[in-house]
Amino acid sequence: MTGAGTTTTDVRRVPTRLGELQVHVSGEPSEQPAVVLWPSMFVDHHTYDRLLPLLPGRRLVSVDGPGLGGSDPLRRPSSIAEAADAAEELLTGPAAAGLGIDGPVDWVGNAFGGHVGYELAVRPGLLRSLVSVSAPPESLPPGLGRQVALLLPLLRALGPVGPVRSAILGNLLSDASAKDPATRRVVLDSLARPTRRSLALAVRSFIAGRRDVTGLLPRLTLPCLFAAGGERGDWSAPDARRAASLAPGATAVVVEGASTLVPLEQPHALAAQLRSFWGGLTT
Repeated sequence: MTGAGTTTTDVRRVPTRLGELQVHVSGEPSEQPAVVLWPSMFVDHHTYDRLLPLLPGRRLVSVDGPGLGGSDPLRRPSSIAEAADAAEELLTGPAAAGLGIDGPVDWVGNAFGGHVGYELAVRPGLLRSLVSVSAPPESLPPGLGRQVALLLPLLRALGPVGPVRSAILGNLLSDASAKDPATRRVVLDSLARPTRRSLALAVRSFIAGRRDVTGLLPRLTLPCLFAAGGERGDWSAPDARRAASLAPGATAVVVEGASTLVPLEQPHALAAQLRSFWGGLTT
């Protein structure tokens, strides 16, 4: 299929320990490393659709996370570390060459994708660089943890409807973005794709079970960019700068007018940060 302003997108399915991941390959063959984009929880690769045309000259590999989007449903509890194992299989397994991956990649992870990126970044030889967007390395704040615990039974029984849907939209989007019909529709369509059971298992595994990985930050010696949405309360500008101060290769930036889904809410601002960041890499 094609998207406005992009080359043809090739849809692949890559076997991993968490089932087949649906992968979308677009962009031009390039001497630069492939860019792998992993989205936030609850949503899928469509949250990158506005960003991809703004990154010309790169091979772009967008992944639907385990149990989400067009990937296979989750059938058991998992963890972010195991999601990173599945990502490593994608990056190094037999399917990698067909995706345009032939060495370390530039990783762009939004929220869930950023947490997967932290795990991958300390494994030698997988990433050239890490961009972590709206991904606080700490475990879930107590208030948000209580909210997830209350909503999880409703999500499992009824799916993302009523108060569950409202809570998800409120966490993922700024007030202005939530009022924009097109932006809101991307999130709601993404929520509708997984089964109720798979979505509930993903929330249990990758949100409720999120561990504190602050201890990994001093080991992030590769180039890193930590991007905080200006309206995300649990990873504010000071929080992102504090995390970057712990990682030898990291810098922090703030993208105003966005909450969690920065690539969807402010694609032009994020693209400018990515181009500047990658332009400064020497290897």
